[in-house]
Amino acid sequence: MTLEEIRREIDKTDRDLLDAFCRRMELAGEVAKVKKGQNLPLRHPAREREILARVSQDAGEFGRWARVLYSTLIDVSCSYQEQLLTEEGELTRDIRRALEETPTLFPTDGTVACQGVEGAYSSGAACRLFPAGNLMFFRSFEHVFDAVESGLCRYGVLPIENSSNGSVSTVYELMKSKNFHIIRSVRLNVCHQLLALPGTKLEDIREITSHEQALGQCGAFLKSLPQVTVTAAPNTAVAAQRVAESGRRDLAAIASPQCAALYGLSPIADRIQNSENNHTRFICIQKEMHIYPGADRISLMLSAPHRPGGLYELIAKFSALGLNLTKLESRPIPGRDFEFLFYFDFEGSVHSPEVLTLLQSLSHECETFAFLGNYSEQL
Repeated sequence: MTLEEIRREIDKTDRDLLDAFCRRMELAGEVAKVKKGQNLPLRHPAREREILARVSQDAGEFGRWARVLYSTLIDVSCSYQEQLLTEEGELTRDIRRALEETPTLFPTDGTVACQGVEGAYSSGAACRLFPAGNLMFFRSFEHVFDAVESGLCRYGVLPIENSSNGSVSTVYELMKSKNFHIIRSVRLNVCHQLLALPGTKLEDIREITSHEQALGQCGAFLKSLPQVTVTAAPNTAVAAQRVAESGRRDLAAIASPQCAALYGLSPIADRIQNSENNHTRFICIQKEMHIYPGADRISLMLSAPHRPGGLYELIAKFSALGLNLTKLESRPIPGRDFEFLFYFDFEGSVHSPEVLTLLQSLSHECETFAFLGNYSEQL
């Protein structure tokens, strides 16, 4: 056979496969009706294992690939059944209400909570988001969450991850217990300088202080200074302020160029981060759920069923709908051995009926579930 003849035969086979697939999905829909009438669970693990074992054996030399194909078919069938079985619930109503109540335009002003002091990278992110905002500074990330939850501040801005040093663990830990919604995120290019009192030289430095994230982002530079002690500070701007107030010429801070001007310091080393492509993502939170036009990223917090394949079953739901997971973060659940809370970020919108059904379904079946927000990211 020629290549064109083989391809024509493949096209004919594909048409037959598509007809069989559509018939299988119709039957899956009939199964969903029976499950709903008899109040049966969506998935039947024993039945799924039986199907996979049978096709693996019947396919002979193609058994391995047949198993992959039918695993996908089962996931797709379950996703379709889930669309038919899931009824509108409290989460769906809350999201619809948020869509109705959200203003058309994202605000440019308001009282914004940030961690640290003036000159912190969080304040730079807050100014990007709220050019006319009134910034209030707090000692810790927890205080930022609390200021928003209590109503003291309308908004809060928090760093959540860095492109070269990973997630900001403290923020993720706090997210477990705080009442908030993400309404936007912003990506900020972070350029670190080593700042000291005017006239200080690099060889004079015996101690360098900064936030642990900044220290991690400048790890290669710090390794080149083995004689220097490294000290963690609550914030990069706090570290710069400490240097300015100390009067010490053996002390330097890793901070932003803005801090040099704010605190009367001089840069003795520039662009000391590990990577030129050094970005930090910040989230903007508020207490109420708002979903602004153009929102295309969704964040969730949930627990996977504590059984073999539990996490796979969750991920398969996203795969079956063609949803792109952009982040998966895990945190241990205190007091429960080897059980984890998962943070999902994925590309999607609650305007999609399939996404809305998925969220409602997850809220029912996961022991712990929180819809953190549907928002867009400002670059």
